[in-house]
Amino acid sequence: MPERNLKQPDDERSTLLLVDDDDAFRRVLARALDRRGYAVSVAASVEAALVKAQAQAPEYAVVDLKMPGESGLRLIDKLMELDPNTRIVMLTGYASIATAIEAIKLGAVHYLAKPCDADEIVAALNKSSEGDAAMAVADSPLSIDRLEWEHIQRILGEHQGNVSATARALKMHRRTLQRKLGKRPSRA
Repeated sequence: MPERNLKQPDDERSTLLLVDDDDAFRRVLARALDRRGYAVSVAASVEAALVKAQAQAPEYAVVDLKMPGESGLRLIDKLMELDPNTRIVMLTGYASIATAIEAIKLGAVHYLAKPCDADEIVAALNKSSEGDAAMAVADSPLSIDRLEWEHIQRILGEHQGNVSATARALKMHRRTLQRKLGKRPSRA
């Protein structure tokens, strides 16, 4: 793929749909991606993003996982229905193996944990769809807290984000589950 670091005339720029409910993050990232040569349109929700995508299917999309209303996973599915060639990167502050796998299964080309910068996003958008056999394998296993977080996220995904149904499936009090979901897990 050609380098997109130089600003091109608007009619030649690749279209990119940026969907994130964090206003400040969305504004900063939109400017950074614009400077890297993309014609950026923004949305703060899945519903607003769908309206924009139906008017013009983007070549690229950067989608936040957790937003009010429907999740970014639903948007990936809808964007792929509109144009299966759209290259999508999923962003999240709530990284989990289960949601990463679902995002890739639905058609995302990459999954990045926040915080990340525009250069990381551009690299992810342009990354080939082939795997990297040379990727380093972690020396230590995941912590118990991280394993618990991954399990909760998998069950939450199986119940389409319904906290009450997830709590029942985990045989856990709903408030306990909400408290655990409110905490960010450790990285390791």
